Amino acid sequence: MSPTLDVRRYHPDDHAALYDICVRTADGGRDSRHIYPDPELMPSIFAGPYPYLEPDLTFVLDNGDRAVGYILGTADTARFVKEYRASWLPTIQQRYPAPSTPPVTPTEIMIGLMHNPERMLVPELAPYPAHLHIDLLPQYQRQGHGRTLMYAFLDALHRKQVSAVHLGMATTNTAARAFYDRLGFHEISVPDHGPVTYLGRHTDLDNL
Repeated sequence: MSPTLDVRRYHPDDHAALYDICVRTADGGRDSRHIYPDPELMPSIFAGPYPYLEPDLTFVLDNGDRAVGYILGTADTARFVKEYRASWLPTIQQRYPAPSTPPVTPTEIMIGLMHNPERMLVPELAPYPAHLHIDLLPQYQRQGHGRTLMYAFLDALHRKQVSAVHLGMATTNTAARAFYDRLGFHEISVPDHGPVTYLGRHTDLDNL
């Protein structure tokens, strides 16, 4: 009998699994260890800050043994940026000091992003104050679990009276784009967006 998978709120015991999921999906949905050998780097930017700063908006997919997927984010990106700089960055900057020279390697580029949370403050995204990240280990993808995670997150935002949410994704990740399109996300026009496409939707659960 296959294990029952359950979506639940994050618990501190999920920390290692959360970081592992991030590392194994950080290269456009694929394992990123060949690009970023430090297993703490990508999670310290894209996963760890969220349960630290906003644990009630962090949900995991549990296979009965460990977390195998997550959705996490913030209800208020502008506030999150301030709290990231004031409270999260001091916990990691000794391990990842701010770069003193222009970044060259993929790791240096990511450390530069780590020290610039204000990059999240994109004027065109202001009508979508919340943002999210969602990742599942490959063997749990395309089975409806992403939809279930999204439902939990959007419902939590809606209960907080947050009207809309956005996300950024690698434009080349066509499988992810198809997933978001099915969930009612639409593209947000952002000038000079580089390799990232921004998507948004209202938090009501219609058409989900």
